[in-house]
Order: sequence, then structure tokens, then C-alpha cells
Amino acid sequence: MNDYRTYRRRERTTVTAVRIDLDTAGFDYEKWGGTQRAKARDWLVKNGDDTYTIDADTFTATYTEVSPGRFEKQGVIWATQAETGGTMPTKEGSTDYEAGDWLVYNDESRTDGYAVAAERFEELYEPAGD
Repeated sequence: MNDYRTYRRRERTTVTAVRIDLDTAGFDYEKWGGTQRAKARDWLVKNGDDTYTIDADTFTATYTEVSPGRFEKQGVIWATQAETGGTMPTKEGSTDYEAGDWLVYNDESRTDGYAVAAERFEELYEPAGD
């Protein structure tokens, strides 16, 4: 069984984001080895050189605006390093991951998750110290 620990996003690792406030049925896009689904009112996020969408409820619960269009992730996440590769279901679709990548959850019950490449996780997160 994997050992989940708490981490927090490193200071000053903000994202740029805009809410998809359009009259739309949503759209699909390919990313992380699977089809992702963005819905009206979700958020379009630019995180360094990566662009993707985040479910509206998840974004609102986990990000705080620090300046117009710039947001910081708040609180802790629960994460463990994957022992083998696989596919993780997400609110937007699914994400493929490899051994050594990180399985990350926004909630302790591990119902709102995503995978992050090992190198990227180390850049963005640090132990929460709880």
C-alpha cells in the first residue's frame, strides 16, 4: 500500500487562469495520454509551459487570486510516488503516469486526484511539515 503524505505548493509558483464563462456545451482535448473534457465555468490554466483545464469546483476550493488573473494554490495535497505506471481517472478525464511520478489528491479521501511527472512535482511542491 502506498504511503500518502501532505505537501503544499511552493511559494510564488502561481498560475495564470481564466474562467470559461461562455455559453458552451464544453470541449474535449487530448493531453496526458487521454481525452480531457472542459465544461462551461471550468478554468483554463497556464502553469509554466503547461496549459490545461481545472474543474470549476476544484479550482474555487484550492486556488486564491493574488493579482488579476494570477492564482496561488492553497492548503495541502496528499501525494505518493507511483511504484508502477498506470492511468489515473480525473474530474476532467484521465492521466497516464509512469513509475516514479506522483499521484496527487486535493482531498484526504482521495477522490479528486491527478498525476504529476516526478521532476515537475519536485519543482512545484514541498513537504507540508504537518
